[in-house]
Amino acid sequence: MKILVLYHHPPAPGGLPTQGDLLYRGLLEIGVDACAANLRSDLEKEWYYRWFQPDVVVGIGFWGDVPDIVLHPRRFGLRAVPWLLADGYVANYRDVLDGMPLMLVPSDWVCETFARDGIRAARSVTLPVGCDTDGFIPRQPDDPKVLAVRETLGVCAGELLVLTVGGDAASKGGREVMEALASLGDAVPPWRYVCKVWPQPRTAVQNQLDVELAAALGIEDRVCFQTHLVSRNLMPYLLAACDVYAGPSRLEGFGMPQVEAGACGKPVIGIRAMAMLDTLVHGETAFLAEVAETIHINGAVLGPEAGFEAGHQVVFDPPRVADYRASSQDIAGYLRRLLTDPGLRQRMGAAGRRRVVEHYDYRQVARRLMAILTENPG
Repeated sequence: MKILVLYHHPPAPGGLPTQGDLLYRGLLEIGVDACAANLRSDLEKEWYYRWFQPDVVVGIGFWGDVPDIVLHPRRFGLRAVPWLLADGYVANYRDVLDGMPLMLVPSDWVCETFARDGIRAARSVTLPVGCDTDGFIPRQPDDPKVLAVRETLGVCAGELLVLTVGGDAASKGGREVMEALASLGDAVPPWRYVCKVWPQPRTAVQNQLDVELAAALGIEDRVCFQTHLVSRNLMPYLLAACDVYAGPSRLEGFGMPQVEAGACGKPVIGIRAMAMLDTLVHGETAFLAEVAETIHINGAVLGPEAGFEAGHQVVFDPPRVADYRASSQDIAGYLRRLLTDPGLRQRMGAAGRRRVVEHYDYRQVARRLMAILTENPG
């Protein structure tokens, strides 16, 4: 079987590009005849259609990418299988998705979200995102590269590092984590909280608000916002350098950093909702804070990126869940336990590593994809 994988290729250091690239690499490593193309490049895609003649075109994106990863290959008579992330709602291309013989989603929660919005493809199958378990591995605290990361982040000897990674800290639950940390006082050893966020215009305002919250909580000298652009090469060492990974995300269709942290042998703090019900095991690999608040929206203003004219208003009836807020009190309790108990951190991290290797190794994901395609030949 020949497979063409469409994603943001070559990959930038982000979730969807990495998801696509790991699938492509996994297919090659298990012996599948596969090629990769940029989902936006019609010229490149058509070139592959003509000489490679794929049996299946697997496209990675969200529902707004349907024209690039479903409609375009179909125009050339090819079988398109989308692997779609949700962003809280589906607002367009519902007729196309509802008629799909096979649609892949990264978590059961995404499948439930699509069904809520009226998308009932003939078969929706959960295919988790892969993790590079050869690169994301536990590392010794005295590893020179790990020590260099901690020094670069300003983590002093004797300090415990709590880490959050995301486009902005707030979307990954960083504000709830800061509120929790501020409440701990002297009940825990010295700590430093680092938020690795990406430098992008759409999150600049939110990042500034988060900096202001740290100041208002009186912990600005212990919180660091790293907004530098980094490659994927740094990420395994960044995660290996932390003592606790805090990712009680407000909206999460899979949670790649949480899984990668587990692969690095780190305990995770998440939220008891969404994809983390799939990827994390409460009390074993992670602590899942209860949902304290559910945020609903009545509509959204969308534009060309979603297949609408600029300024198009979409009304949700009934209102859709926009995101969740984890309990800061729960997070504080779990941070207190983890920061004061190195043995607990080690045990939960080891369990997390075992779970990721068993369920989320990118070659395992590639094998699962091939089994799904074989089971669904239509």
